[in-house]
Amino acid sequence: MYQAFYDEYVKLNAFLHSHSFTGNPLACAAARASLAIFRDDDVLERNRALAARMGERARALEDHPHVAEVRQRGMIVAIELAREQGEAARPYPWQERRGLRIYRHALSRGVLLRPIDNVVYFMPPYVITPEEIDLMVEVAREGIERATCD
Repeated sequence: MYQAFYDEYVKLNAFLHSHSFTGNPLACAAARASLAIFRDDDVLERNRALAARMGERARALEDHPHVAEVRQRGMIVAIELAREQGEAARPYPWQERRGLRIYRHALSRGVLLRPIDNVVYFMPPYVITPEEIDLMVEVAREGIERATCD
């Protein structure tokens, strides 16, 4: 397929694709402003500190009997649920929607978590505060308790 459309530019028969929003001046201005904020406000260093706090707080969930694993990559934390801990941890059947139960509990407390099957993700915005991280972990613990109590 690629070869059918590939040719030298000077022949003017290459398949060129773009959409109506390419190079939108407003979007470009917003992108430039965002990059300036990252440059001027040292966002990445602040995120490293926030990620460290989030990881520290979330790792406390590893002690929960229904948490199989806590993983982290930067500002994203994944908490995997299972019937018990350890190498023999058996996942809950996906039909039980345990992650969805935790998500709904979190929403009732004003916290947005992302459930995918038996994994609950923290993916907070970069403007999150340390106190909000603490709340997010507390609410996740409550939700895990509720979702795994039967």
